[in-house]
Amino acid sequence: MGIDAREACAVFGVFAPERDVSRITYYSLFALQHRGQESSGIAVATDKHIICYKEMGLVQQVFNESILRMLRGHAAIGHNRYSTTGSSTLKNAQPVLFEAQGNEARSFALAHNGNLVNTSELAAEAARFGVSMRASTDTEMIGLLLQQAWQEKPFVDALIEVLGRISGAYSLLILTTDSLYAIRDPLAIRPLALGRFPEGYVVASESAAFPIVGAQYLREVQPGEIVRIDAEGVSSFRFASGEWRMCMFEYFYFCRPDSILRGKEVYSMRIEMGRALAQEARVAADIVVPVPDSGVPAAIGYAEESGSPYHEALIKNRYVGRTFIEPLQMQRELGVRMKLNPLREVIAGKRVVLVDDSIVRGSTSRQIVKMLRQAGAREVHFRVSSPPIKYPCYYGIDFGTYDELIAANLSVEEIRQQPTP
Repeated sequence: MGIDAREACAVFGVFAPERDVSRITYYSLFALQHRGQESSGIAVATDKHIICYKEMGLVQQVFNESILRMLRGHAAIGHNRYSTTGSSTLKNAQPVLFEAQGNEARSFALAHNGNLVNTSELAAEAARFGVSMRASTDTEMIGLLLQQAWQEKPFVDALIEVLGRISGAYSLLILTTDSLYAIRDPLAIRPLALGRFPEGYVVASESAAFPIVGAQYLREVQPGEIVRIDAEGVSSFRFASGEWRMCMFEYFYFCRPDSILRGKEVYSMRIEMGRALAQEARVAADIVVPVPDSGVPAAIGYAEESGSPYHEALIKNRYVGRTFIEPLQMQRELGVRMKLNPLREVIAGKRVVLVDDSIVRGSTSRQIVKMLRQAGAREVHFRVSSPPIKYPCYYGIDFGTYDELIAANLSVEEIRQQPTP
């Protein structure tokens, strides 16, 4: 909860001619709903064409039985969106379908998680060639460039050319009538995993999407790698030399605890973060309390390492939206109180270690500390499992200025001395 930030999107793809690919995608998007709640969409491929359906809202609001029956084919990609570039409107929902006039076999659908940093330059270049934008996303820019390049050369060659021109964070899924492509940027900033079941293969932003459809995790898509899945199976190659520079927020906040990153389960890594935190900053306390939900594993690790008992003393209302969407400070404060309620009998008179995953602006953290004190806590010691967040993000997280980051302007000691409301 402490991060007060949002991430770009979730992507999922499946190639399985013998399975109901739209239903597999539907259930998998449920498992990835935490990565985007603005819109949802599914594109399905047949031998002759691609069908796409998308709407604003959550997965269960967008799709129903009749829509899923309509989406029949041998492969599919799906997308849950949170907007980073482009407004929150239906025209910017994904997947985005690019249709080739007079030759439907050359159509393709595209789903993107991440954020490009050279979109303005690419848009200016496209305008010089008379290419007009239909929407306002970097995803569309990638598709338009690919559509143009495919007119002149084979698809894979066109794809490699376009990937050489774009810069930033991207995990891409591209669906043609005969193949599913999974692409990860050369720094692997956004996650992308490959899995399989007996009838085919799946790819997803997180491996947590695999068990719900009976698929097994195989590996992560590598930095700078293109994975192609078709009727012949899986093939892959590198389009660029890569290195691992995955966004640190995936480790302690964005990913579900049951996802696998770099060969390890996220939950166990968060437990170890809490253990390390206790080794670095142990304090005499009566109870260790997490800020739900993302602070829970770190709090468990802290409690195990420190010997202080773990208690869930903040009850979360799971039907209240995230507090950062409220524009005014007073509304944010009300949002925190609507979302969390303290157990006074657990807290009163206790020395409390409060564990969270991160501090971004600091407003939510101050409200929670105030809430514990009002509930009767004798002492509150705040422990955070992430490093100080000092720099803006340009790759798909919604804090883009230094003014939004308390650690960009204050030292850890100065943050500690900040008065609670």
